Amino acid sequence: MDYRVKDTKLAGGGRLRIEWAERHMPVLMRVREEFSKGKPLSGVRIGACLHVTKETAVLVRTLKAGGAEVYLCASNPLSTQDDVAAALVEDGISVFAWRGESSDDYYWSISRVLEEKPQVMLDDGADLIATAHVKDMLDEAIGGQEETTTGVIRLKAMEKSGDLRIPVVAVNDASSKRLFDNYYGTGESSLHGVLRCTNILLPGKKVVVLGYGHCGQGIAKMARAVGAHTIVCEVDPIKALKAYYDGHEVMPSLRAAEIGDVFITATGCKDVLTREHFMRMRSGAMLANAGHFNVEVSIPDLKSISRRVRKIRENVEEYELEDGRKLYLLAEGRLVNLVCGEGHPSEVMDLSFSLQALCVKYLMENRGELESRVYNVPDEVDRRVAELKLETLGVEIDKLTEEQQKYLESWKLGT
Repeated sequence: MDYRVKDTKLAGGGRLRIEWAERHMPVLMRVREEFSKGKPLSGVRIGACLHVTKETAVLVRTLKAGGAEVYLCASNPLSTQDDVAAALVEDGISVFAWRGESSDDYYWSISRVLEEKPQVMLDDGADLIATAHVKDMLDEAIGGQEETTTGVIRLKAMEKSGDLRIPVVAVNDASSKRLFDNYYGTGESSLHGVLRCTNILLPGKKVVVLGYGHCGQGIAKMARAVGAHTIVCEVDPIKALKAYYDGHEVMPSLRAAEIGDVFITATGCKDVLTREHFMRMRSGAMLANAGHFNVEVSIPDLKSISRRVRKIRENVEEYELEDGRKLYLLAEGRLVNLVCGEGHPSEVMDLSFSLQALCVKYLMENRGELESRVYNVPDEVDRRVAELKLETLGVEIDKLTEEQQKYLESWKLGT
């Protein structure tokens, strides 16, 4: 078995982390029990480019229990939990991931996974699938799955241009993913990351959230809940209107730049905060990103107007501008929740990774029948995950009567 991790001697701590996550991921553990009995993924080669965290480890173990061979690399150079990576190697998983990868290391690891000719690709940001297309390493590929908003945007662009050559399931767009993982998970973990690396007091601070999709909504809600004064910046009038009615102040980003204390981007786009914004910011402003790639805060622009850069705390860089003002970039502009914290809580990843596991099964069951385009998660899979989560929480809900079902399916009954 080939692998490359920081240190296999770290495995003991990783096993404890994984054990903790498993206790808080009851739905995925039920899927594992089902997979262990039926072996629906027997002999299937899976290439995964995901954040190598304790929650991802629970997913990988579940896929292996279903009979799959799993090859794992990191979807971010700074998000790998090295002890978890070591523990997975001890479990017989080929892992190519360590915290602090260079750009060359990052793409080497992706290429190393692709050398195993994965039949199913699990992606977080679409780098694995995109690289497979660029390098023409799709000969045995059956399909793929994407976990993030950013990745789905990329894959839909590939579909639109005619470049997508395999079917891909947009796990990110499932209701039981984006309404919980993106909203609650990103909201809580992003603020946790900011607090963990800065130790600031959020109550009373002006927190500017750029982007009001599901992730931005969660961040703004959580910030407001702890006493921050929340400002939302948007380009979509509908989302901006929702932010206004949700109780947040809404304004253009250049105006917000003049008054904000903490800025958190969550757009999936590039150059959200640029030189024009930095030149208006007050000394002491903090810059964080919750989007997948480190392009939302323009680091080249920030460097171009700075006379000195120094690391002042772990994961905090101080940029001293030419006029003496100081701006603080968190996590090198990468995912603040995973670089500065542990990422989403296990309870919410229980939903997302259960979807991932069941969608791998769906792709195999429909092998050769799907076109090369982006698919939604089947409704029955989405609903099943939600139902299982409610069951594990001990929550019961109502069911439609036969008469109600007939009423909803008929168009003839009126006033």
